[in-house]
Amino acid sequence: MGRAARGVKFLLVVPPLAGHVAPLRGVAAALTSRGHQVAWCGPCPELSTLVSGPVFPAGDSGPFSLELRPPELRGFAALKYLWESYLVPLADAMVPGVLSAVSAFAPDVVVVDQQAMAGALVAARCGLPWATSASTSTELADPLGSLPKIASWVGELQAGLRARHGVLLGDLRFSPHLVLAFTTRALAGESRLAVPASYVGPALPAASGEWSPVDDRPLVVVTLGTSNASAGARFLAESVDALAGMPSVRGLVVDPSGGLVSESVLLARRIPQVAVFAHASVVVCHGGHNTVCEALSAGVPLVVAPIRDDQSMLAQQVTAAGAGVRVRFDRVKAADLRTAIESAEAFRPGASRIRESFEAAGGAEEAASRLESLG
Repeated sequence: MGRAARGVKFLLVVPPLAGHVAPLRGVAAALTSRGHQVAWCGPCPELSTLVSGPVFPAGDSGPFSLELRPPELRGFAALKYLWESYLVPLADAMVPGVLSAVSAFAPDVVVVDQQAMAGALVAARCGLPWATSASTSTELADPLGSLPKIASWVGELQAGLRARHGVLLGDLRFSPHLVLAFTTRALAGESRLAVPASYVGPALPAASGEWSPVDDRPLVVVTLGTSNASAGARFLAESVDALAGMPSVRGLVVDPSGGLVSESVLLARRIPQVAVFAHASVVVCHGGHNTVCEALSAGVPLVVAPIRDDQSMLAQQVTAAGAGVRVRFDRVKAADLRTAIESAEAFRPGASRIRESFEAAGGAEEAASRLESLG
């Protein structure tokens, strides 16, 4: 009887980011239900608020928050900040804690989020099989392939990490054993990299909480996720103006700051997103991977206004799949948003095709099966 049959220990190494932890929560539940042991490792105390089960601390989540990034940064400036002020320092800070977790928990397999490179460093150093958790698919599309100087700069930063921690390894973002892509080829296309990618589809949470429509009008939801409050004030205000001028729909705008006021548009600081999207006709969002997948899992067409990081490429994937339309985050006006929302119905067939591909991919259960093959 193999180890996968009698139970395997999996250590999940993640950054303190809700969107990156989210897909692995479902995978952890699936592994546990099959008789395996699962533990988490990452910066605390924040990680402990995002997961259930044993948590091994690795670094302090206080200094490492993308909310500290100046909201006006875009393009290469945003990428530079991400790597120099977040990803690399986070990896250096997490390595001692991940080493301690490996010593204490003695995992058979390590699962590493792409933004928690300390997991890859330690797994390689300890000779453990490890899998990459690609919570967003954009790296598989090789976004820097046409930007050799920037790609070389990223490579040098990684080389410095490997040298500091005594590891001979390739790209820390891609395991040579298994890369779990929480998407499908129908949305993301084929990987442009020679990596062992398994397209398992989104590992979405069950709907938490209940939500009922206020009336029978089509529901249009506007959300910019959990980490874009300061950058999104203008866009959300334009969205309220756009929806106020559309009496045939019911608008719902998620305003984390609570600063917006409207007599005709519903406003909320947060929503049970999966439950709300089940009733939505259109979702307007920033292109965050979880939000995109949650909307498309409900067959809801999108209006995507990417802000930075991988969101532009996700917007490109949505439009290429015929599942939505793209607008300019920095420049869009209320009239432009109304036009985009009114056009979204034409993209419902594309959104339905993506939903079907998600349902066929297997999600958390398929990811758990792939991980078992490493044990």
